[in-house]
Amino acid sequence: MDFVGSHILSIDQFDRSDIEKIFAVADRMEPYALRRKKTRVLEGAILGNMFFEPSTRTRLSFGAAFNLLGGQVRETTGFASSALVKGESLFDTARVISGYSDIICMRHPESGSVAEFSQASRVPVINGGDGSNEHPTQALLDLYTIKRELVDRGAGIDGLKIAMIGDLKYGRTVHSLSQLLGLYKDVEIYLVSPKELRMPDYIEERLRKAGHRLVVTESLEEGINNAQIVYSTRIQEERFKSTEEADLYRGRFRINQAIYTANCQPNTVIMHPLPRDSRAEANELDGDLDANPNLAIFRQADNGVLVRMALFALILKVDHLLEKYEREVSWFTRK
Repeated sequence: MDFVGSHILSIDQFDRSDIEKIFAVADRMEPYALRRKKTRVLEGAILGNMFFEPSTRTRLSFGAAFNLLGGQVRETTGFASSALVKGESLFDTARVISGYSDIICMRHPESGSVAEFSQASRVPVINGGDGSNEHPTQALLDLYTIKRELVDRGAGIDGLKIAMIGDLKYGRTVHSLSQLLGLYKDVEIYLVSPKELRMPDYIEERLRKAGHRLVVTESLEEGINNAQIVYSTRIQEERFKSTEEADLYRGRFRINQAIYTANCQPNTVIMHPLPRDSRAEANELDGDLDANPNLAIFRQADNGVLVRMALFALILKVDHLLEKYEREVSWFTRK
């Protein structure tokens, strides 16, 4: 794809060469993300961060990524702080906010809303999650994490064995990641969920057409036994009609160190898009895993900054200027 000036709305926009290009630029961002050096390649540019659903990591990492490239960030969070609560249309909002911004990241609870917004925007729009539909930048950072973790173990994404666990029906992160995996070869995917929260049929069908092997099961032990990557997700409580309905599934697939030791390979990587639900009734990934070096959830979150920096640089056509605007950091160097 031609990244310059493009909206990033769906994983369907990318082919494998696009992914490799993003990852190559993300690798170059590490010195800036670690504060070893700084670049001001986007000095004077403004990111409009529009989040109409709760967010911590995605919102802050988009902002941090833009700041690290020298740009400024303007934010609105929640409907109550926007004109949408007064009845303004997405069209009008897009026309106005795009006049204040050079690029926009948007999260919205309704599927397709970000695409609708982008049609009226005068600047590129990045989908930060639209309902239960997609979360393309999360999928990119997840795949980037998988690649880096596997490289350290002498493996690659082709031939990957991965278990996806939890709410696969409403979990937009696994929807987008599954579609990205369709670009690779000979992937074996264990889909572990209650039958009521099974992966949507259209995604399963796409994976099978790509030649991948799917194992659909409600058994956690079967799912994680041979996996190189265990990708856990939380129950998407906000997508259910009531908390009581979500409670029917909460805590079904808990993983702690004892379960890991009994069922996983010694180098199995544990991932989670965060936030992990650490409440007693859920406890998706137990705190006793925090000392496990194969717990990659915080490396995963860090990688989100690299990938989002790469997207900003490619969309705004400054990826070739990073080093030109590079400076030394005098105040602090992160280890």
